[in-house]
Amino acid sequence: MKQTVRVATLLSLSAATLLASGYRIPEQSLNSVALSAAYVAGANGADASYYNPANMSFMENGAFTEVAMTYINLPKVNYTAAGATPAGNANGDSKEEQFLMPNLHYVSPKMGDWRYGLSITAPAGLSKRWDESYQMRTSEEFTLKVIEVNPTVSYLVTDQFSLGFGLRGVYTDGVVKSNAGTATRDLTGDSIDFGYNLAMSYKPIKDLTFSATYRSKVDLTVEGEATLVHPLIAGGRYSGGASVTIPLPASLALATAYTMDKTTVEFVFERTYWSSYKELDFNYDSTLSTTGGTSSPYAVFDSPRPKNWKDVNAYRIGISHQYSDALKLMAGFAIDKTPVPDSTLGFELPDSDAKLYSVGFEYKLSQNLKVGLAYLYDDKEERSVTNTSSSAPSGTFTDSSAHLLTASFKYKF
Repeated sequence: MKQTVRVATLLSLSAATLLASGYRIPEQSLNSVALSAAYVAGANGADASYYNPANMSFMENGAFTEVAMTYINLPKVNYTAAGATPAGNANGDSKEEQFLMPNLHYVSPKMGDWRYGLSITAPAGLSKRWDESYQMRTSEEFTLKVIEVNPTVSYLVTDQFSLGFGLRGVYTDGVVKSNAGTATRDLTGDSIDFGYNLAMSYKPIKDLTFSATYRSKVDLTVEGEATLVHPLIAGGRYSGGASVTIPLPASLALATAYTMDKTTVEFVFERTYWSSYKELDFNYDSTLSTTGGTSSPYAVFDSPRPKNWKDVNAYRIGISHQYSDALKLMAGFAIDKTPVPDSTLGFELPDSDAKLYSVGFEYKLSQNLKVGLAYLYDDKEERSVTNTSSSAPSGTFTDSSAHLLTASFKYKF
């Protein structure tokens, strides 16, 4: 599935999420968008199946569903080169990106001390495209689609303590294109991979909850077809199999939520283990020639690219207020650090530290039906890097951001 998938994985993910360091997208429901993903200990709807399956045990009886659609807008990212570059004027803007991201959540009625859930989400992905010649050498297009099917179960150990478990089935589809004039690549591929998630919640008193959740790493083992054009490839072209493995990293969230009358405040500390992403290494069915040194087919398409990302933390706070019997208001704020070091920053994912701001509401139309709307703004910091390698940018990235708008329908059976 083309190296495009791999590279796209890392760049798209972060772009979309621009909401999470790297390429994860933690916002997968109305409440998570409205609260900047400060939604773990306080998860109490159908989306608890995804954010904290242990909390399903504490929900009132009945079957809960949520169907949501998120519109994501990624404005142009501006790049200003520092000094002369091998390609001359390297200044330019990426293309604006727009996406629609649906998700579905379900929690079953209680079955004794057990309860079951199911979530279908897009936990990573998106796209970054450039049409200036300097950026196109490595990142003409990186597009990644990731869909996760996550069945879960909870078990009520005591009236105050619950455990949750889940299996992760992840489908990845990607495209990678680069154009350096005489050397071009066009890759596509997909994969199905698996992982798991764990959760626990403890309620020492009715209005206070402590929770911990863990999502395992999933290696995205993308396989597909590649077309490589290079003057030193036999016949000038390679068309055949290609593969690459990229990690969807493990993450740990520690959270506490406290309700005071009609207002709930939640704090979340989240650590994402990006250090598992050490290099990007594409493999092909045929060995590519090393003739030509740094301009050889091997160096351009097949040489492992160091990434050396680092583990990072995110800090989130969310506030929910039950304004009336029908109307709930929500707001959130988060600080999210980037895992990408200066030395391996690339045009496929010009990531930087971010601050997230969000608001939203939920309105009860009837005893069983609720609708809602939420907005999140992800503001990326300006980032300047200095690199000596011709394959890495040396300059300043500005105007990087993301806008998310989510509409949701919730129904209780």
